[in-house]
Amino acid sequence: MSTTTRTIYKDIEPDSAYAFKPEELEEDEMILNMGPQHPSTHGVLRIELKTDGEIVKDAQPHIGYLHRNFEKHAENIDYQGVIPFTDRMDYVGSMANSLTYAITVEKLMAIEVNPRVQAIRVIVSELQRIASHLLAIGTYGMDIGAFTPFLHCFREREKVLDLFEWLCGARLLYNYNWVGGVSHDLPEGWTDRCRVFLDQFEPVVDELDDLLSHNRIFTKRTADVGVISPELAVAYALSGPNLRGSGIKWDIRKEAPYCGYEKYDFDVPIGQGRYGPIGSCWDRYYVRVEEMRQSIHITRQAVDALPPDGDVHESVPKRVKPKPGEVYARTETPRGELAFYIVSDGGLIPYRVKGRSPCFVAMSVFREIARGEMIADMIAIIGSLDIVLGEIDR
Repeated sequence: MSTTTRTIYKDIEPDSAYAFKPEELEEDEMILNMGPQHPSTHGVLRIELKTDGEIVKDAQPHIGYLHRNFEKHAENIDYQGVIPFTDRMDYVGSMANSLTYAITVEKLMAIEVNPRVQAIRVIVSELQRIASHLLAIGTYGMDIGAFTPFLHCFREREKVLDLFEWLCGARLLYNYNWVGGVSHDLPEGWTDRCRVFLDQFEPVVDELDDLLSHNRIFTKRTADVGVISPELAVAYALSGPNLRGSGIKWDIRKEAPYCGYEKYDFDVPIGQGRYGPIGSCWDRYYVRVEEMRQSIHITRQAVDALPPDGDVHESVPKRVKPKPGEVYARTETPRGELAFYIVSDGGLIPYRVKGRSPCFVAMSVFREIARGEMIADMIAIIGSLDIVLGEIDR
């Protein structure tokens, strides 16, 4: 290491431990660190609270690094090789991540995939949304103190993961969506098993709804807490259930359809303020419940309309080498709008890759909605944003 480099590192201050200065606190105020409370959040998320008794007067999230360096990795490997790294950004919504990246590169190269590939991509994306929302809802209930729904959600989520494992051999990081197609066609009998899952899962959503959504303790903990007004949601550029929970009807699948989403009939659930003001934690939670119902509806349509013919590798280029240029594309992932901006210099390796992740944006609003709430409500607020720290990693 050169002397210059050592000097640079020496001059860099480590993560400033506290945003709030002890010497500036008033008599009854105290600084309280919340987290990291899970090994996956070690060094990645810590919440610093300024409290007055049980009241949070201010809150500052400290985000760190998972040391994945996704964007820099992407600028040192070929275009297809980037896809496994996109899986790791949101590791509980991997299918949607790789789809977004594949669509972006296809847009850059003017590649069109056949209707069978489009339908398969819709099926796996909606199943992924169900799996992701089951994780969000189950763990959110457990955050509030409800353990049984967590078990129901994980039981159902395993069934989706079984389908994915049969499809591509992996249960978490799939590397399934390729530039120009998908890695494997649907195995024989896969769609029948998918229909069986949808048929048995639909009443389970009702069961979960009855069990958790209208539970008096659950509504008391979430219905008037962490309110994001429609104006605030737009000002912070929120997306996905965090935006729709505030009553804003915005869904990329409707506004800028991709993969043929314009052919499917489905609704966009939004927060109604049923148990308090619009934009509360409960609204964000309940949008996810309703979105699972819509995903079932979309998946059924896609399975029924699946073209019997079509090679899933038909448009996969032998060598991904786009012409010089730049492109931006986005999709509606389980956590909101994920987009990639790619610059090509005409080589085999991307010149620049930038990811716009919904979780990083969602975390920015935390300070606004945490002020004035109780310390115990911080857990309910963070859980309602449904963040995955792989996406927050910079």
